[in-house]
Amino acid sequence: MGTGRKILLIIITILLLMSAALYFGGVFYFSSHFLPNSTIDGIACSFITEKEAQNRISDGISAYVLAINEKNNGVEKITAKEAGLRYVADETVGELLKKQNRWLWFLSLGKSNALEMSASTTYDTESLRKAVESLNCFQEENVTAPEDARIEETDSGYEIVAETEGNQLNKEKTLQVITEAVENGKTEVYLEEEGCYEKPAVSENDATLKKQLEQLNQLTDVMITYDFEDREEVVDREVIRGWLKKDEENNYVLDKSKVAEYVNQLGYKYDTFGCTRTFETYDGRTVTVKGGDYGWAIDQERETAALMKAVESGETQVREPIYSYEGWSRTENDIGSTYVEIDLTNQRMVFYLNGDPVVDTEVVTGNPGMGWETPTGVYAVDAKKSPAVLTGEDYESPVTYWLPFAGNVGIHDAPWRTEFGGELYQTEGSHGCVNTPYDQAEIIYENLEIGAPVVVYQ
Repeated sequence: MGTGRKILLIIITILLLMSAALYFGGVFYFSSHFLPNSTIDGIACSFITEKEAQNRISDGISAYVLAINEKNNGVEKITAKEAGLRYVADETVGELLKKQNRWLWFLSLGKSNALEMSASTTYDTESLRKAVESLNCFQEENVTAPEDARIEETDSGYEIVAETEGNQLNKEKTLQVITEAVENGKTEVYLEEEGCYEKPAVSENDATLKKQLEQLNQLTDVMITYDFEDREEVVDREVIRGWLKKDEENNYVLDKSKVAEYVNQLGYKYDTFGCTRTFETYDGRTVTVKGGDYGWAIDQERETAALMKAVESGETQVREPIYSYEGWSRTENDIGSTYVEIDLTNQRMVFYLNGDPVVDTEVVTGNPGMGWETPTGVYAVDAKKSPAVLTGEDYESPVTYWLPFAGNVGIHDAPWRTEFGGELYQTEGSHGCVNTPYDQAEIIYENLEIGAPVVVYQ
């Protein structure tokens, strides 16, 4: 063998020995170190031992930051320190090291070796809760609570005010989302996408709300005017809104008790039936007259039902109440200008027809000494009869004109009398009726209608 070939063989042998030494050295080295280009969950671990890798992972977890994306592009963060988050070393990294193919370590020189593991971490539950609660988005001055869409009254009616979304978070839901993010190593969460914000319960498109709006506007868009001739009462939105309530099905309806209360107040203000009146007599005196059965009285039950029906119809209208009793005039002076007044003290009766005194006569009224006083008060003529026979326990008296106004008490002619007035009633008074000269009784009978007022006073 020539010298040249020997040298070449020696060189090759040396190279092979060196290569073998390098290869097996690499095999030995990477039995305790991670291969070139190795990363564990993104953390560079090339050429480092298991312990060193654990330290790097621990450092990486210590640097953990969770970005919390809020409404309106707000961003806050929670750090590992704030959450009490730390790495707990276990056999996971060692298992990754054992599983790597150290015999082919040289193949890792030109390619990446990305390893993944579920790092064993722990966090402090109470620290994380405090970190969440200390976020700006939970501070009272920064929180706007959601508001349901609602109905509000305006000058022209009712309208829906849209809901307010607000930015109030559900604390427990938010804590749950952030806790899961920390546990899973996420670096970002979006609270709105996760449904952490409180929502209004009622939106402006809510079908029930729209129905209620329609009901409110229908019930209040009406004006009802009560006509009391020289006075009036107006039922409009201002009044009706106080009568509204929700029924069992959440519909707006009229509260019958409130409407009845209003009708009762109408009666208190305008009813005159049996009331005490101030009356100006034929001779200019002012007297107080109590009792009687003349006047106006609203039928409370029927008028309540009628008023509710009128409102529900939505038709603006002028109406008169339904009455149980009606007088002669609906003006404040409900006696009007056609009436009879009887002055018991002066035994005088005056009949006014359309304001003119067409009868002014002396009469004889009930005998007070016998307990037959003519009752005072304001009465309505109950009937008219001609001729008639007046009967009692001890009498039977035929008359031509009979106008009862207080039961069996009335105005009639008295053919058995030739004198009237003065003090006759004290000793020769009637059983309560108003004995009237024939010709005067005739005028009254011919001109006075049933229902006309008769005012009797002392």
